[in-house]
Amino acid sequence: MALQDEDNLAAQLESGQRFPFGKNWAQFLKTLDEQKIQEAERSLCKMLRVNDLSGRRFLDVGSGSGLSSLAARRLGAQVHSFDYDPESVACTLQLKRRYFPDDPTWTIERGSILDTQFVTSLGRFDIVYSWGVLHHTGEMYKALSEIAPCVAAQGTLFVAIYNDQGWISRYWMHVKRAYNRSRIERALVVAVHAPYLLWLRWVVRTISGRGSLQRGMSLSRDMFDWLGGYPFEVAKPEEIFRFYRDMGFSLETLKTCGGRQGCNEFVFHRETAK
Repeated sequence: MALQDEDNLAAQLESGQRFPFGKNWAQFLKTLDEQKIQEAERSLCKMLRVNDLSGRRFLDVGSGSGLSSLAARRLGAQVHSFDYDPESVACTLQLKRRYFPDDPTWTIERGSILDTQFVTSLGRFDIVYSWGVLHHTGEMYKALSEIAPCVAAQGTLFVAIYNDQGWISRYWMHVKRAYNRSRIERALVVAVHAPYLLWLRWVVRTISGRGSLQRGMSLSRDMFDWLGGYPFEVAKPEEIFRFYRDMGFSLETLKTCGGRQGCNEFVFHRETAK
């Protein structure tokens, strides 16, 4: 990435226009264990309706902690990971060093899905994966468009996008802005929302026997990611469906969050690559 781009990211973080996702992921990796990795593998296989990814080329757009990339690699895929946040790239590199050192079939780099020249240079993949990333770019629909050419003919696109809840989503927009604006506002945001987002969720999940989070995530890191995750955009399920239908994709699997807070997950199939 160009030095100017790095300066732009630093300015966004300093001014509170962007959440430091990589720092949050670095904390998550301190708690990563085999159980969480296996849960990430199960979640990936379930949505893609496969038992493994042997022989598949897998692109992880916005790799974050690197957990999904690791899961794909352990399932047999040839993996290419990239992220805009250098600390997220460092997290992904850490997992590669820990589990697949010197592995030539797992490539990791820094890049932006909004950089057309960079995206074009990546080529095409059997599976293009971006979970909870594109709505944090500041230009969600451009990102949704840029990701499409990366999908090969007969390939799969797996994206997860925040659900549009109308005025509730606008409320969270203000919360996220406040979280990133100053330390005092951040402390207030956490104090107000932690009882619901962390403690109540933990009690409910424990009682219901759903202690393990989907994709191997953790409640505490999820909470900070949700409260601070900015830029922030949302979409209704039908909007994402229509967007990719018009680009020649067919919907294979849809998992909604039931109209609540969270991400709707979409798995699309591409018959022919344009």
